[in-house]
Amino acid sequence: MIKEVIVVEGRDDITAVKRAVDAEIIAVGGFGINAKVIDKIREAQKRCGVIVLTDPDFAGEKIRSIISKRIPGIKHAYIAKKDGLKDGDIGVENANPQVILKALQGAKCNVAEKREYFTIDDMIFFGLTGIPEAKERRHLLGKELGIGYGNTTQLITRLNNYGICREEFIKAINKIDKETKYEQMD
Repeated sequence: MIKEVIVVEGRDDITAVKRAVDAEIIAVGGFGINAKVIDKIREAQKRCGVIVLTDPDFAGEKIRSIISKRIPGIKHAYIAKKDGLKDGDIGVENANPQVILKALQGAKCNVAEKREYFTIDDMIFFGLTGIPEAKERRHLLGKELGIGYGNTTQLITRLNNYGICREEFIKAINKIDKETKYEQMD
């Protein structure tokens, strides 16, 4: 399990990285890096560190530059153009798992023991699954903690991977409960 969150360009890159390592991954969606994505990357950097792994081309370097200017202290992993080339297309999605692993090791990634602190039982108990309002509650919790929206499984993974403690989780849940009660009373 890689401790840092890995930032890539798109969905195909996520698939390629997941074939190589177990890690939390954020896709920026190309040049259109919006404020929400930057905030998610900033939160990830604060909580567990970030490694940027973009395509070995102009667009990839531009994305690295944008992220680096806005979020100090991130690490960078690189793949060579020849290792990301397939049928004339250059990208992380074309690299084999060994190349991706070597790139992450070159960035001095940290390996962590997989954390299983939060479980499905927590999701049920706190109304984050199994009730009509669960989706909205997960959305509000992700926003409050700065980890973004996820389905139940994704939320459990993010809570564990981002090192969120029980106290911070309960505080966020209580804030959501308090705010939604006031909204219901209006």
